[in-house]
Amino acid sequence: AATAVDADAIDAAARCLREKGARAGLLLGSFLSRASLEAAASIRAATGCRVWVDTFPGRLAQGAGIPAFDAVPYFPEQAIEALASLEALVTAGARPPVAFFGYRTVGRSDVLPEACARSSIAELHSDPEPALCALREATGGAPVVLPPAEPVADVADGPLDFLSLGAVLAAWQPEGAILVNEAATSGLGFTLHAANAAPHDVLHLTGGAIGQGLPGAVGAAIAAPDRRVVAFQADGSGMYTLQSLWTMAREQLDVTIVVCANRAYRILQMELGRTGNADPGPVARSLTDLEHPELQWTRLAEGMGVPARRVTTTTELRDALDASRGPGPVLIEAIL
Repeated sequence: AATAVDADAIDAAARCLREKGARAGLLLGSFLSRASLEAAASIRAATGCRVWVDTFPGRLAQGAGIPAFDAVPYFPEQAIEALASLEALVTAGARPPVAFFGYRTVGRSDVLPEACARSSIAELHSDPEPALCALREATGGAPVVLPPAEPVADVADGPLDFLSLGAVLAAWQPEGAILVNEAATSGLGFTLHAANAAPHDVLHLTGGAIGQGLPGAVGAAIAAPDRRVVAFQADGSGMYTLQSLWTMAREQLDVTIVVCANRAYRILQMELGRTGNADPGPVARSLTDLEHPELQWTRLAEGMGVPARRVTTTTELRDALDASRGPGPVLIEAIL
């Protein structure tokens, strides 16, 4: 639901952003429509403030012709560095950013400077569009004209990795698609090309939990049966809610499931290394690998009634994506 616009909060935010310029930030979260992002671009142009989106906004419009902003970095050291110069932060549908985990090496969870003033123009979990449009008016922001987007370049045939996988998916994705992004560490390649892809909506992994990707795709496909849903899914996270595939088959939902099969809980391996365990022993390693036994995603999918195929090259992936355009769900196991 949209938050009622608080005129006093809008006026205070406008004064703050104008006075502090680049020493002030605007953090966007929750549901970020094209209109919200266009308003934020106008506010930045009018005030010189810096703009970020939340690390994992619930819903984000992106693609060619839509303003794009950096996300607050996931790792706290990077977030602290990115936000270090801020004297004030205005949030719209977000809360002030904190680290996802506690680290002894970092020593704090709040990634904002201690003296940074904090204020809000739209409540957490609300649609911030009315407040952002009001703030644009209060700052005198004019529409921002973006340069034409460069089409996502074709990727030469070759073995798949997370970069080529993301590029092929961004180039293929149809306009108006809903991409449910739980690719985790395998999603960087898509992120690099998303701004030049056809306009689409992304549903992110909110809160840092894992396992919401496949059921999120079920919900999106039921809510928007006229739009193609892409479940961009890490293999480890997908194991938490595997039964969603059966629901997709039973309801004949138009979902293209792309499983990034790196056969590891890669983010947990990274987090383990960040605790100081750079060379974990065999027991610790066994907690984060998916190879003993190796997961067979095509067989798992077919056992639940979802047609599936395994791909190892960019050409095979492109062909599999093209073949998935028909009605009903299709799973593609991309071997990385």
